[in-house]
Amino acid sequence: MKTTKDLLETNKKQKEFYNSKKKNLATRLWSRLREKTLKGIRQNSGMQQQYYELHKVWFGDLSTKKVLDLGCYAGNTLSLYLAENAKSYLGLDLSDVAIDKLNKRLEHLPNAKAIAADFLSEEFQETGFDLIYAYGVLHHFENTSVLIERLQEKLTAQGTVISYDPLETSMPIKLLRRLYRPFQSDAAWEWPFTKKTYYQFAKAFHVEERRGILGKSKWIVLINMLPMSSKRKQKIAQKWHDQDWNQSAVSDKRLFECMHVTMKMRKR
Repeated sequence: MKTTKDLLETNKKQKEFYNSKKKNLATRLWSRLREKTLKGIRQNSGMQQQYYELHKVWFGDLSTKKVLDLGCYAGNTLSLYLAENAKSYLGLDLSDVAIDKLNKRLEHLPNAKAIAADFLSEEFQETGFDLIYAYGVLHHFENTSVLIERLQEKLTAQGTVISYDPLETSMPIKLLRRLYRPFQSDAAWEWPFTKKTYYQFAKAFHVEERRGILGKSKWIVLINMLPMSSKRKQKIAQKWHDQDWNQSAVSDKRLFECMHVTMKMRKR
């Protein structure tokens, strides 16, 4: 298993990757599948807006909270919402290029700033965060134990982590990812959650709430190829998503059929 030193070395390569955005053909094709197909499904069905609104509910009253926006790049969808409403906001990312862009967006907010640093490094000393928002970030750490220890170190006693990450727990997605991985530009820091990963977090934190996304509803990709009306396809997609959304909150089996998971985790 990779040590903290190993992860720090990997993150240097990750920084170079995100600063240059150089992707090979396989990675560009995979990105296109995600962005043009799956993201389209999430947007058109309303599921993307649904989990963003859920994250806002999970944030609660931000006016008294010190917030870390972990792996925020140049600002994710809710970065400005956090910065504008939190008592104190810190955006953190490996990419200095991205952080420069985010700081320009934060210039009008006296209690908000962003820095380029490695979350695992000794360089990053700040602690006492009431909330760590990690959108599409936690799966970038190969050693989950090291990550969990660092998260708990940075949180207050009742601090919360709100996350969103890909799952590699359903057989079709696991197979697809295994076929793609040998050709992947960013394979060294892309580790979608396995069942083991999920249970590591569930043991270390109290998972107060969770939702799975793109379980049965991922098959709308195939439904879209059938000769039926857009309205009918939309109705099927919404029905399947509602089942995923509600059942994954209480059923591990349903959760692990999904492609993504979002969680609200409180420090034990």
